[in-house]
Amino acid sequence: MRKKSLLLLTLLLLVSITLGCQQAAKKPQEETVPHRFKEEPTISLYNNETGQKQQIKLEEYVTAVVAAEMEPAWPTDALAAQAILARTFTMENIESGRVKKLHGTDVSTSVEESQAYDPSRINENVKKAVAKTRGQVITHQGKYIKAWFSASNGGKTASAAEGLAYFKTPTPYIKANVDDPMSIQNTLPEIQSWTATIPGYKVQQAVKSAVGSDPGTLTSASIAEKGPSGRTVKLKINQAVVGGPAMRLGMGSTEVRSMFLTNVAVQNGNLVLTGKGYGHGVGMSQWGAKNMAEKGTSPQDIIKFYFKDINIEKLYK
Repeated sequence: MRKKSLLLLTLLLLVSITLGCQQAAKKPQEETVPHRFKEEPTISLYNNETGQKQQIKLEEYVTAVVAAEMEPAWPTDALAAQAILARTFTMENIESGRVKKLHGTDVSTSVEESQAYDPSRINENVKKAVAKTRGQVITHQGKYIKAWFSASNGGKTASAAEGLAYFKTPTPYIKANVDDPMSIQNTLPEIQSWTATIPGYKVQQAVKSAVGSDPGTLTSASIAEKGPSGRTVKLKINQAVVGGPAMRLGMGSTEVRSMFLTNVAVQNGNLVLTGKGYGHGVGMSQWGAKNMAEKGTSPQDIIKFYFKDINIEKLYK
């Protein structure tokens, strides 16, 4: 009887271990699958210009975002890659609750709070691109990625730390320091090489805003530190050392097109910057996407050029 009891206990233990292993094996699979919807979700949108709130289908919202963020006449597959990013950005933004705290809605029409939004720019090309990628989002280990993009990375991609001074969460899916000649080919002359002259007082204000102390009247400026891709991560203004991305925002990100600087000088009391590219250089380059699409690269492969270890998944039909 004792042998039978021991045999029974052994069998029960083996069954328990086997079931436990099966459950443990299933758990990672469950964690890598994002939440899926039975049908296309309806989201709430706050209009920053009118103060009105409305309910809108997700694909309708994404269509207006793509039309605003990229030139509507560009190749369909470039717009389709942008659509996948826009949809991913939207879902990640909703999940974070950032806009909910501000306006009580899922998203807004503000580019600072959400994404650019302009229904008036929608054409058939944009509609086709969004429809081609309906429901598709990018995930990394079961979570929506930070779907960053810029106009042109100047020929080399940047990490989130280098291009955006972003350290809040890990972003291992960003391909950094990768040569991207497509991003600089056939672009506008003012993207390939540009010069910006920033008034001294504006530089002074930007430094004060970034570091909390007044650097004094602008007398000297230099590159204090470069990142792996060659971007300026720290500028020295007089005796103050300031982060490059923070200075770009403070001086104006349309005037200072990027921190991919090739020369820094002070002339007649102004800061004169020379550089290349347009934007922070993190994630997808829109001009790179355009050039790749023109050569027949699919939207998904465009995205995989700029992001690694990702899944492109369909959330709904």
